[in-house]
Amino acid sequence: MGIGELAVRGPSVMLGYYGETEKSVSEDGWFNTGDLAYIDKDGFIFITGRKKSVIVLKNGKNVYPEEIETLINKIPGVKESFIYGKPEKDDPVDLKICTKIVYDKEKIKEEYNTEDLEEIKKILWNKVKEINKTMPTYKYVKEMILTEEELIKTTTLKIKRFEEIKKVL
Repeated sequence: MGIGELAVRGPSVMLGYYGETEKSVSEDGWFNTGDLAYIDKDGFIFITGRKKSVIVLKNGKNVYPEEIETLINKIPGVKESFIYGKPEKDDPVDLKICTKIVYDKEKIKEEYNTEDLEEIKKILWNKVKEINKTMPTYKYVKEMILTEEELIKTTTLKIKRFEEIKKVL
């Protein structure tokens, strides 16, 4: 099955969403969560990301940032990451997939035995390229920013994507 917006309905659903806008509720009482999900062959639901954070490429393909961030965040020494679409210089309508990686200096030193920033960049970029090989080419991360500065987050610790995009573009 394909990926679509998760809609839920039930007697206690609205308790957690009190005060949400009416546009999130359909005429027949389904609440649109804003989460993107798919159902597997066994009926299990898997959330892939947020509807508002999807990167739509010029070719119409969708890239779900959270999917790639999950893989990058598994790299030893990476605290967190942020995937975003950056306009191509020769075609500003087209986007290239980029990442901002927050690394842990101490864990990097332990794992890779280096404190040299250029060496760290090289190591982490090679790890990102390994991840690229596991995905379709349209999802390839083509650029990386490395920092020790934590990403901007909400009080519930979700990345403030639009604020982060302003910082990197």
